[in-house]
Amino acid sequence: MMPEVAIRKSDVATRYQSPSGELLRALFDAALAAADPRQAMIGHIPAPVPGRTLLTGAGKAAAAMAHAFEAIWSEPLEGLVLTRYGHALPGDRVEILEASHPVPDDAGERAARRMLDLAHGLGSDDQLVFLASGGGSALLALPAPGLTLADKQAVTRALLRSGATISEINAVRKHLSAIKGGRLAAAAAPARVMTLAISDVPGDDPAVIASGPTVPDPTTYADALGVLAKYHIGEPEAVIRHLRTAIEETPKPGDPLFRNASFELIASPQASLKAAASIALRQKVTPIVLSDRIEGEAREVAQVHAAIALQLRVGEFRVGGEVIRPPAVLLSGGETTVTVRGGGRGGRNVEFLLALAVALDGAAGISALACDTDGIDGTEDNAGAIMYPDSIARAAAHGISAKASLANNDGHGFFAALDDLVMTGPTLTNVNDFRAILVGG
Repeated sequence: MMPEVAIRKSDVATRYQSPSGELLRALFDAALAAADPRQAMIGHIPAPVPGRTLLTGAGKAAAAMAHAFEAIWSEPLEGLVLTRYGHALPGDRVEILEASHPVPDDAGERAARRMLDLAHGLGSDDQLVFLASGGGSALLALPAPGLTLADKQAVTRALLRSGATISEINAVRKHLSAIKGGRLAAAAAPARVMTLAISDVPGDDPAVIASGPTVPDPTTYADALGVLAKYHIGEPEAVIRHLRTAIEETPKPGDPLFRNASFELIASPQASLKAAASIALRQKVTPIVLSDRIEGEAREVAQVHAAIALQLRVGEFRVGGEVIRPPAVLLSGGETTVTVRGGGRGGRNVEFLLALAVALDGAAGISALACDTDGIDGTEDNAGAIMYPDSIARAAAHGISAKASLANNDGHGFFAALDDLVMTGPTLTNVNDFRAILVGG
């Protein structure tokens, strides 16, 4: 019997309801359902081996993935899976542990060390299955020799505030780690290694999802140093010294240790966007899937989306030579970034929506939802929010300036005052951000 791992549906703590809000929430719920680990694991379970099967994993979806794996796997099983605080499910044969995200803590360090030690005990008749999902990189906090957890915490905080992309952040993380960037696979050799992944990164790059503990790493120490230089991060001194010394590079593509390794993507941002598009079509709303790999500053991405929405509203948007007319919905995914300059409560999705509202300036007939599919926008308690055509006017009635809130990175405060935050709690999955802009609906 499959475990009862329910993807929680979206809810809006709001007194302001509308058909457009209902449709936007239905699109988000469809995106979440498409990334349900309970369904995604079916058909991807590996065959038994003569020896032991060790189930490991890290990420916000790791516990739900492990729960589903246990329900399907009838052979002997052991292992250790690490997820974010509040995302755990009880395991029958596999230990489920929790740690901090996005800044690592000592619980993550201890769990990562145990996982690496378990992998070292495998032989040629054994297999290691790694369940990778978004958040795994921060959770697996095992510093490389010569570094401390405090070093990793400091550089993580700096990177998160800098506006660096997830690929850039993970290039640094892999070169400060004793387990990421293929090092877990190296510890497990010569055992068979299989990775099952739910992608939360633009382009679904296996080396970026959870910083690729079981896959080859194409990045280098020089790349990591380049990222820190780009964002003017010069501390901690131990981190800079470690990267400059460049001892023992991460295993690269073509390394023989990956001869018995395989990788399968079981859920992705694109699949969730397609599921949302199907719901839109049923409601006679034309879906336009822009991309599942959009990156960049949230407020700059919002300006581009606003321009497209305005063009669509007046019937001047073309796809393949065909004019698309409202009602239509712009769908996109990926992971934007926020360079923090203010002191407000933020999150990249509410920052995107607030910047979108400012750019649209109350344009009639345009509503939007932006949410993180893990249910947590940044470090806040909401998944995201919904923007309506009158959001700026309603906020002004409360004495709140949209532009001032944006300057203070206070998207959370802005939408909380309107009771338009989307609250799901942990969804136990993660396929990155989901954005839907409804024009004329």
